Amino acid sequence: MANFNELMESEDQFDEDSYGIITLTLDDDSELDCAILSIYPVGDKQYIALMPLDEEGDVSEEAEVLIYRFVEHEDADPDLENIDDDDEYEAAADAFDELLDAEEFDEDFEDEDEKK
Repeated sequence: MANFNELMESEDQFDEDSYGIITLTLDDDSELDCAILSIYPVGDKQYIALMPLDEEGDVSEEAEVLIYRFVEHEDADPDLENIDDDDEYEAAADAFDELLDAEEFDEDFEDEDEKK
């Protein structure tokens, strides 16, 4: 399971509109900085989509979106949990794709308005 080590609100190099940066500690104890793309619900659970960053704080050319279950605690930092069930992962990935599609539609709609 990846641990939620650090979430900082910053003007990071990835995207000024992103939620911030998180540092994951992986199973081999290595660390990976990721930009938080979205925290979103699917059913009664929350999920988080992350984009790995390179050492300069930019998206790695080989980066793929990472999706984890996001569990908030009242008196402690949130946890990120691996999604072991294929059906659950598929539902979380599909929901994230729908968020991206909706965002792209919104941007296209805004672009149309600006052209008028």
